[in-house]
Amino acid sequence: MSSLISAEEISHEAELVWLEDIDALDYVRQSLDRLPTRKGKPPYHRDGRMVGFAILGPDAKPSRASGTFRRRVFWLLPHDRDTEPEGLYAKSAPAEAVDPRTLEPRVKGYKTERSEGGPPSRAMQELGIHLPL
Repeated sequence: MSSLISAEEISHEAELVWLEDIDALDYVRQSLDRLPTRKGKPPYHRDGRMVGFAILGPDAKPSRASGTFRRRVFWLLPHDRDTEPEGLYAKSAPAEAVDPRTLEPRVKGYKTERSEGGPPSRAMQELGIHLPL
């Protein structure tokens, strides 16, 4: 889950590569996958589709035990809001989901009102507070 990703685990990221236009997505799921390389499009073995991935810098070291690198992969499942707007996540988001507009290399991102499926609260509107949408 994205809340379990620590800053140290993504500290060697150099770039995020998007395979789709993230402006069209309210949220993406993110996970840390063990991959054989620092860069390049990783293999994808989940349901749904990969929408992006991280590229690591040359200073990233592989695991001594497995020789693999931990890299973030961004993905969506077939029942996510982008394909089922009135489905399970119409007014919420999965635990590992974040708003893709809040992601950068070495930044794990966060949920926003948009990613959670709701409009700004009345209190937020009255105070003039606007989260990334």
